[in-house]
Amino acid sequence: MVSKDDKKAAFVLLGLAAVGLIVRLTLAGGTSPGGVLYRTGDSGAVGRDSLTAQAARLARPLSPGERIDIDRAGAAELTRLPRIGPGLAARIVADREARGPFGSLEELDRVSGIGRSVLTSVAPHARFTGHPRRQMRPSTAPKIRLNSANLEQLASLPGIGTVRAQAIIEDRTHRGMYKSLDELARVRGIGAATIARLKPLVLVP
Repeated sequence: MVSKDDKKAAFVLLGLAAVGLIVRLTLAGGTSPGGVLYRTGDSGAVGRDSLTAQAARLARPLSPGERIDIDRAGAAELTRLPRIGPGLAARIVADREARGPFGSLEELDRVSGIGRSVLTSVAPHARFTGHPRRQMRPSTAPKIRLNSANLEQLASLPGIGTVRAQAIIEDRTHRGMYKSLDELARVRGIGAATIARLKPLVLVP
């Protein structure tokens, strides 16, 4: 049989449990246990649907005339542009952080993986509000010989960088020396705009 002491102990335990539940709900501000809240912006305001709203916005197709600032947009926003996937968007941001804003569609061509066809697709939806950091070679500097330049020399050229410089060396090794600067177009990612910028700076052969 249950004694009076046992009943009294049970009531005490139930009372303690009730008090604990009330305290827990009060400190949690009325949210359910394990609930997740997201803070948006700098105001500290809580927004439960912030991530959902952001995902919906990024998934929304570009409307006619809508443009994305490639000099300021984050990688997620850049993926809304046609033919720009997550990997290429990450390379655009990395290049921009390392070498400064692009300032024009032509300068965007310096990013590995962006060629003429990608530029054509992106052009109707791209805008540029930054001012590129011009790294002009001194007019008295000797021209670089395309067929004998090393990685560092090639990477210093506008629109080339380390990745394309390595690609030039590999192409030069496997397919032979360049007979003209225009043959540089056989290297993936190097188009007419880049070749035009190189003409005053490069000697071939």
